[in-house]
Amino acid sequence: MFGRRRSAPTVPAALARTPQAKGPWRDAMGLLATRSIQIIAVALLLVAIVFGLRQLTVVVIPVILALVFAAAFEPLMRWLRARMPSVLATIIVLLGIVVVIGGVGWAIVRAVVAQWPDLYQSATDGVNQIVAWINELPLAQQWLGDDPASAAFEVPLDDIWATVQGFLSSSGVGATIGSGAVAGVGAVASFLTGLVLMVVILFFFLKDGPIIWNFVLRPFHDEWDGRMKRVGTKTVDTLGAYVRGTAGVAAADAIGIGIGLFILGIPLALPLTLLVFILAFIPIVGATLAGILAALVALVDGGFMDNGLLAAVIVVGIVVLVNQLEGNFLQPVLMGRALKLHSLVILVALTIGTVTAGILGAILAVPLTAVAWGIVQVWEGDSLPAKWARKKEAPAA
Repeated sequence: MFGRRRSAPTVPAALARTPQAKGPWRDAMGLLATRSIQIIAVALLLVAIVFGLRQLTVVVIPVILALVFAAAFEPLMRWLRARMPSVLATIIVLLGIVVVIGGVGWAIVRAVVAQWPDLYQSATDGVNQIVAWINELPLAQQWLGDDPASAAFEVPLDDIWATVQGFLSSSGVGATIGSGAVAGVGAVASFLTGLVLMVVILFFFLKDGPIIWNFVLRPFHDEWDGRMKRVGTKTVDTLGAYVRGTAGVAAADAIGIGIGLFILGIPLALPLTLLVFILAFIPIVGATLAGILAALVALVDGGFMDNGLLAAVIVVGIVVLVNQLEGNFLQPVLMGRALKLHSLVILVALTIGTVTAGILGAILAVPLTAVAWGIVQVWEGDSLPAKWARKKEAPAA
């Protein structure tokens, strides 16, 4: 009226709020579907990564093996670097690895391969003897009927051995242990290429390992820089402790079981002892499988004992005793917390590694799993694991 505008009436805030329509992805089922899609996407990404790595095994396996050896000998390299040029220290360690480990490994494999036909025949005879005992049991006679010879319980040893050969060759090594011959020219070329590549990569890991890792860390800053440094340190410490500890455990298993076999006079005691050492690098099941093979050989020929069954039982007892001493006393001392994993986790990791990469997968699955768990343990700090892995504190009363 006097040229003044009337102000618009104010609306209370409570009345101004209008309820928003709830979208189809905001309810409980929508959130569940979103999370399911995320999980499926991560699973597909992991499958794609594993598939890609399997296509590049000739490169991936040498890199992993070189990393494992470099981690195992890092304390020695650190000690030598402080007293001589890095190149000279690298040459000394690399020559030691090639000459000592390569020479001993070749001698062990050659000794086992040379007497493998006798081992296989003795194991076959032992299995056949057990099968004959099973067929003579009263319960087996009831199952088989009046003519047990025509439908006797049998073990398809040839099929089992064919499966074992396929498992051994699935890692890409390309050797057929049963015949001692290489499976083909392509397998030989692949093996030699991987071996040479591993030695070259190992040389640079030993010589320039810290420099390479610092180069990898250049894109990371502040919090992530410290986190990745902790991850690298934990990876090297875990792999090194695992390899050194496993080698000590394998040697102890071979010595303990081997002494028992020699005392009993079991035939083929030397190749059986070497086989125990090789298979002991596969946790839980390796030494047990070698012990079963030794028991089968003892069942056929009891050595100094006339009773093969009694000799086999004693061998089984020795294997069980050595495994108990290893698991309860030796392994905690040699490995410390490097392999702080539940037995079920180890078995699952072994299964996945075996299915994915054969015998090399079975050997590498457990240390890689231990590394993954170690990374979780230091993700937020040296002694502060990731939030989801922390122990829940009890609420205050």
